[in-house]
Amino acid sequence: MAIFLDDTSVAGLLDMPSCIQALEEAFKEKAEGFAANQPRRRVPFQGRRFMMMFGSMDRKGYLAFKAYGAGKGQDTVLYKAGQGIVAFIRSGKLGQIRTGAASGLATKYMARPDASRLGCFGTGHQAETQITAIAQVRKLTSIHVYGRDALKRKAFAEKMSKMIGLEVRPVESPEEAVKGRDIIVTITNTQLPLFDGKLVEPGTHINAAGGNTRTNRELDETTVTRAGMIATDDVEGAKIECGDLCWPVDRGTLAWEKVYELAPIVAGMMKGRRAADEITLFESQGIALEDAAAGALIYERALERKLGVPLPF
Repeated sequence: MAIFLDDTSVAGLLDMPSCIQALEEAFKEKAEGFAANQPRRRVPFQGRRFMMMFGSMDRKGYLAFKAYGAGKGQDTVLYKAGQGIVAFIRSGKLGQIRTGAASGLATKYMARPDASRLGCFGTGHQAETQITAIAQVRKLTSIHVYGRDALKRKAFAEKMSKMIGLEVRPVESPEEAVKGRDIIVTITNTQLPLFDGKLVEPGTHINAAGGNTRTNRELDETTVTRAGMIATDDVEGAKIECGDLCWPVDRGTLAWEKVYELAPIVAGMMKGRRAADEITLFESQGIALEDAAAGALIYERALERKLGVPLPF
């Protein structure tokens, strides 16, 4: 019998360390040819857009698709081989945690081992899990956060300081969130680049996690072309919806052949960083394989704890 899980249930079932581990296993499966992902598809609907995306893991026997409308709720439908639909999972909290976990995973394999100074652009709920995830894989000593609204910036910094037990400092300018930082994360809905790429210091790792349309750019061309290693969760999806990369490709300053999948890096088939002074970049689009991995973990834990509302099929 299938079960329904709401966001409150998901919050109690999915912790960040376990989600990072689940994504790590899924990306290794993808590199080895035992997991698949289909890029997000957008369908025009009453003047807006409706999105669907699919991901599967052969070894674990799960397939998931997520469906959502612009500005509306998100739902993940989880299938298990031999059983059919096993869960409907409300995916606001799932999406928040797995998006952070993807950046945490990329940071684990692409940032310098001694990286400890984080700069964060964005003060929304997604920024919370970005910081939380990165703090799981690197010993952070300093966090600067920038957002355009001073009051929200201050409130967010206070909340995160209590949440992670480390002072999070709200800063007054984009420059202060870049200079002296060896990890940078962007998680905004901006359409224009957030900072001047000339400010990025050698050896910095960047997670760009906010944009998934060709028209939105969190990073300028300088930032992207200075990166010696560029990885994304799914190259085919990035070709459709990653504005940060599509812009320089269209202008001839970047080739898709220089953009790599995160999966083989996680699987140890290639290095995520080749030198201490190399700038590395992870472009996170948010893919259904991540939803499948997180959803499977949520479902299995729900069964163990006898949680979820039974559905009549």
